[in-house]
Amino acid sequence: MTEPDLRHEIAHLARIELHTPDPDGTLWFFTSLLGMYETKREGQSVYLRGYEDPYQWSLKITEGPAPKMGHAALRTSSPEALERRAKSITDGNLPGEWTEDEYGYGKTFAFTTPDGHDLRLLWEAEKYRAPAELKSRILTRASKKPLQGIPVKRIDHLNLLASDVTPVKRSFERHLGMQTRERVVDGDVEMGAWLSSNILGHEVAIMRDALGAQGRFHHVAFYYGVPQHNIDAAEMFREYGVTIEAGPDRHGLTQGSFLYVFEPGGNRVELFGDCGFLELEPDFETKTWTMDDIDVVTAIGGAKLPWETYFTYGTPPVAPALSPHPAPEETTVAPAA
Repeated sequence: MTEPDLRHEIAHLARIELHTPDPDGTLWFFTSLLGMYETKREGQSVYLRGYEDPYQWSLKITEGPAPKMGHAALRTSSPEALERRAKSITDGNLPGEWTEDEYGYGKTFAFTTPDGHDLRLLWEAEKYRAPAELKSRILTRASKKPLQGIPVKRIDHLNLLASDVTPVKRSFERHLGMQTRERVVDGDVEMGAWLSSNILGHEVAIMRDALGAQGRFHHVAFYYGVPQHNIDAAEMFREYGVTIEAGPDRHGLTQGSFLYVFEPGGNRVELFGDCGFLELEPDFETKTWTMDDIDVVTAIGGAKLPWETYFTYGTPPVAPALSPHPAPEETTVAPAA
């Protein structure tokens, strides 16, 4: 019997949990502005999904004392792949345990990256079935496009901060079969790595934490479609007092259209478009950028990603991190719907 191809053991990023000290403001941002559907409330948490997300939820908002990523979960390509990846992680001496997971998902393996990020692996996922009033006539769309805000389609990717990029990257390659599509180096130091388990340019990114902290969160990205949506969204955010950090523009690395904002609770969110490049070659070679090309890496069109926030601010915030300008708690938000 041939061994399974490690490259295809992980199917895709399924979900993320964000903690927020301003749950009403965060919920308003994702529902009223980004048009995400609410599917359930439980305790201090609200579950949301984009109109093309296939499962019951892709985003969980949980009230907490500080903004941060609670956890993120990847779906495997089969139940057997889940068992194999969990064994690999355990054999690699990374902390992990089996759990019976929460709403919409089943048996789950929770583990911690070498830098301290809380990640999960799962196979069992309840497909979203739209009620009659939300059923789309487009058969590949899980629900109708909402008539609210400028709605995102689905969760796209996750960006983590790490005190040392290389051990986290290697653990994803070794235990999850993810492939490094692109990376940025400064001499012998890896400043960032962008990885994928499918044809997308990346689904998980790891960037060096400029403050040397461990296990922090940089951003989650939701997919729009075309660059015009980011332009429209930027106008909407200006009108409603949401802090824009950078963009709209297009990255050289990944070639995706971007717009970075801070939701009212203080977490960074990227609105991503065009998919970026698609990796169709089975024998692709990792592309390595240097810091000499950082302007092209970050923005082909010339937008500047501000050092005082983009390369230092992560959640949970740590001293002496600078808060986004203006600080998230000063952002003007409308009442939650």
